[in-house]
Amino acid sequence: MRTVVRLLTAVERTEQQERTLARVRTECERTDARFREQGIDLDVSISRALDELIDGTPSIDPCPAYSYAFYQAVAAHFCDPTDLGAWRRPSWFRAMDDELARHGVPSDLLPGTFLFSGPPLRLPHPGDAVPAIGTLPAGRAPELTDVYARVLDRLDPEFRGPARRLADALHAEAREGESARRAGTNRDTLLFWFH
Repeated sequence: MRTVVRLLTAVERTEQQERTLARVRTECERTDARFREQGIDLDVSISRALDELIDGTPSIDPCPAYSYAFYQAVAAHFCDPTDLGAWRRPSWFRAMDDELARHGVPSDLLPGTFLFSGPPLRLPHPGDAVPAIGTLPAGRAPELTDVYARVLDRLDPEFRGPARRLADALHAEAREGESARRAGTNRDTLLFWFH
C-alpha cells in the first residue's frame, strides 16, 4: 500500500511508476467505457479522477469515481484478489459486529471496523454506500483468524457462515504473508473493496 500511496503522491515519478500509471490509466478508461455502456454516470470520469488524485486536486464533492481510480491503482500492485462473495448491505455488519463483540472479539478486529475504514489517503466521499474501501494491516490477519476460530461455534447461525468465510480468507492471507516475509517482501496491507 505504501507503493500505491507513493505512486499517487510522488512529485517526480520513476520510469517504473510511469509504466504502472499507464496500466492504471488504461484500466480506468476501460471502467469508464463499461460504465458508459451500462448508462452509469459518475459526474467525474474515473480517468479524470485519477488525474486529479495524481495532481493532488481531487474534488471535495462526493463522487465514487475517486474510489474507483484508487482501486485501479491498488489493483496494479496487488496480485492476488480473493472474492469474499455477495454480502448484505454494509449496515448489516453492525449486527455482525455486535454478535462478535458479545463473544469477546476486540473492537479493532470487528469486521465493520476494518472493512469500511477507508483508504490510507484522503479521497472524496463516494456518496452512496458503495463503493466502500477498507484496510487491515496484513500482520493482523493471523490474530484475527485465531480470534474468530475461537468464537465461530458460539455465533448465531446468521453470522457463523460469513464470519467463517472472512476468517478463512484471512487465514489464507496470513499464510501468504508468512511466505512473502520468508521471501523477503513486505505485504503491508489488506484491501477490502465493496462495490
